[in-house]
Amino acid sequence: MPVATDDWSLWTTSARLVVTEPSRLPEARTVADRLLAEVDLAANRFRGDSELRRLPARLTQGHGRTRISPVLERLLTVALDAAAWTDGAVDPTLGRALVDLGYDRDLAALPAYDGRPVVARQAPGWQRVSVGDGWLTAPPTLELDLGATAKAAAADLVAGAVADRCGTGVLVSLGGDIATAGPAPEGGWQVTVGDGPGEPVSHVTLPAGSAIATSSTLHRTWHRAGRTVHHILDPATGLPAAAVWRTVSVAADRCADANAASTAAVVKGTAGLRWLRERGLTARLVDDTGRVHPVGGWPAEQQAA
Repeated sequence: MPVATDDWSLWTTSARLVVTEPSRLPEARTVADRLLAEVDLAANRFRGDSELRRLPARLTQGHGRTRISPVLERLLTVALDAAAWTDGAVDPTLGRALVDLGYDRDLAALPAYDGRPVVARQAPGWQRVSVGDGWLTAPPTLELDLGATAKAAAADLVAGAVADRCGTGVLVSLGGDIATAGPAPEGGWQVTVGDGPGEPVSHVTLPAGSAIATSSTLHRTWHRAGRTVHHILDPATGLPAAAVWRTVSVAADRCADANAASTAAVVKGTAGLRWLRERGLTARLVDDTGRVHPVGGWPAEQQAA
């Protein structure tokens, strides 16, 4: 089955759209662009006009309660579901902790060196946030960050919309968070999982309607007070999770679930391997020595250095 592909840059990473009906690619790209623009306006922490950035002021005016858009409600619901499922390892209330670590703008715009000390700020806790019926309830001073879930949720959203509206099989990759919908090409979707030059590589086949996501401590890093820090924070400390795992990749039915699991495994450190096994997930973990740990039937025989 022929496929058509479109690649572009988005959110300081790469985006890819693949469809099984080549003639539908232009329409599919239009659908993707519109939905991704809606997600960006709702949840981009670095946009001064985003709904997420305006929440503290609106929550203050509403004494801890405010109306939110359907897009932000959907993204917050995904984030809170991920927090509950991962026992709080993935927590959307780490916005202020990320700012304290210097991650207050797009990664490309961060200074080469920041001499300010590293500040630890424990997450206020996802249990203090609730959404429903178009309303958000949260402490007025709370700063939310959906970086751990929004990109994967957007991939799911775009894949489903393109399949429904364009009548084609589709693969959507947003920075390596991959969702599929509709019919797959003959033999399934062929995906290469890795994290850059010199890192172990795995080639896998995704069946129609499945997803895969990778969380990494190797990228989205910056320098603060003489040390390298990364963007995956431990909610218990507000500091970058210990780099027990270079990367964790998880396959699931939804990209949002795969990404929540991969992020949680990084945060849980050595316990992450057991946590993935206990939940019956298919995963691939690369430890700090470069050794690969397949879980739940990940095709170890296809891995290559």
